[in-house]
Amino acid sequence: MRPGYLTKDSKDAYLVSMQDISDMLVFISRYSLFAFEEELRNGFITIEGGHRIGLSGQAVLHEGWMQTIRNISYMNIRISHEKKECAGRLISHLYRHPSHKQSGIYNTLLISPPGRGKTTLLRDLIRLLSDGSKEHDGLKVSVVDERSELAGCYRGIPQNDVGMRTDVLDGCPKSSGMMLLIRTMSPQVVAVDELGSKEDVQAVAYAVHCGCSILGSVHAADLEEVKKKPVLREFLEQEYFERFLVIDQEENGQRRYRLYNAKQEIVC
Repeated sequence: MRPGYLTKDSKDAYLVSMQDISDMLVFISRYSLFAFEEELRNGFITIEGGHRIGLSGQAVLHEGWMQTIRNISYMNIRISHEKKECAGRLISHLYRHPSHKQSGIYNTLLISPPGRGKTTLLRDLIRLLSDGSKEHDGLKVSVVDERSELAGCYRGIPQNDVGMRTDVLDGCPKSSGMMLLIRTMSPQVVAVDELGSKEDVQAVAYAVHCGCSILGSVHAADLEEVKKKPVLREFLEQEYFERFLVIDQEENGQRRYRLYNAKQEIVC
């Protein structure tokens, strides 16, 4: 077996040592792990390029809340990548009809299980809405990037292309971040990944009543699963969203998209 090659045989696998872990931590933190105290509390560090290193070890708690991680023994390196134009054939279906009393886009919720490209698709939708096209003017988009996945900010600068009219609030909880951006950045669209808490529902309601369009996502297999989850079900019952984009995957790995309207009828 040649060194440096992938293998499925555990006998040929490289066993990561604690020295490897220690060297990696020094490298990704630029010799100052204490400078990343807030990131450690969230369990990951984002590095230049928008790549994210998940960390695990011994949790340090204070009054039931995790303050930091020490004796770090595990890492999960997630390589950030963009797939531009993956939302190109969907974007036109999100704009409101010219006869609609409001302009901009429909309040849209992306629905997908983990690993189906939901965040990648959401990122490209943000970029396309922000940059605009010959048919549609660009929109002011505000992104609450709680886990630094959408824009992949490094020291406040997005490493991913999220469009020329996009403002990013990095590392802030979704619920408070949405309301802050609405008050300070006057967005036409607020975009956020992985809605799921009661506070998120309240923030979505606040945004809708302020006249902003919402572009969000949730973890679920389909609309039926959304209905079964108490918090997510409220999105349907309160009719906050007008479009539901369900992402599925065929056996050959190809993505399949189904777009529903507020009445849960298939649009395309």
